[in-house]
Amino acid sequence: MDALAGLLDGPRARGAFLLRMVMEPPWSVRIEDRAPLCLMSMTRGEAWIVPSAGSAPVLLRPGDIAIARGPEPYTVADAPGTSPRSRIGPGGVCTTLYGEPLAESMNLGVRTWGNAPDGPATMLVGTYLLEGEVSRRLLDSLPALLVLRADARTESLLRLLDDEISQDEPGQSVVLDRLLDLLLIAALRTWFARPGAEAPAWYVAMGDPVVGQALRLLQNDPAHPWTVAGLATATGVSRAALARRFTELVGEPPMTYLTGWRFAVAADLLRGTDATVEAVARQVGYSGSFAFSTAFKRVRGMSPQEYRGGPPEPLDPGLPDRQQSLPGS
Repeated sequence: MDALAGLLDGPRARGAFLLRMVMEPPWSVRIEDRAPLCLMSMTRGEAWIVPSAGSAPVLLRPGDIAIARGPEPYTVADAPGTSPRSRIGPGGVCTTLYGEPLAESMNLGVRTWGNAPDGPATMLVGTYLLEGEVSRRLLDSLPALLVLRADARTESLLRLLDDEISQDEPGQSVVLDRLLDLLLIAALRTWFARPGAEAPAWYVAMGDPVVGQALRLLQNDPAHPWTVAGLATATGVSRAALARRFTELVGEPPMTYLTGWRFAVAADLLRGTDATVEAVARQVGYSGSFAFSTAFKRVRGMSPQEYRGGPPEPLDPGLPDRQQSLPGS
């Protein structure tokens, strides 16, 4: 598994939130769902994304892709100065700014939502609702908002997603998940490969013939009793050369990286599966639950059982319940 695959090894398998938004001016939607990642693309017309942190508004035209990294809120509108008329909160719950439910009145069909069925602005929206621990390294490397202009490498995927998003056939949610994953990977590849891009160290390291191979070995098999010497043998270099090169490119020694990766995988398994603590321990290289629990508590500040039972992201108490969420949920 490489770093980009690591991003998609958690949230996407749980089912993403996807919809087609069709709007007629004037319109403005305040996004406060606190989702870790949201991908947006215009298929018709234009829209503006207005960040909250004082950054300049960004215009989206057909084929452009915007990726917003949560949890900071932002506004999507027909014009930068249009005041928000609705609000999307956690779980895709849509209300007026005063908390009145809007999902039913703006429902335009299967995974389609908006204020006019024939509005001139159409946007595809795909949101990853869950934040996987394995993906944190990638999410932290992204700006709050990145925009990629229309590109041939993503055009065909956008067409497929647009064709599928309003379908209601068996297995449709799985098809949409996979298409969104492919589109996200293509967009991130383009982002990191653009001229002048400051790709994170771990991303650059994945392209190194030695360190990239070592990273893949660690990520693909965290349960293996890895040592620097063992990694060096597997990659065909000396122990000293591997340790030096790995630290230079990744920013931390191989065994430090492995420890972080093991606990990231463990955290995902604890929150995302019913595996016992003993089973999780063995999947990440510990011989038993006692040693694993001790190390996990030292790193995370709580036991595996406490982490597994931790509360989810709290919803805004002023919002209606899940039944009032948008049709893409």
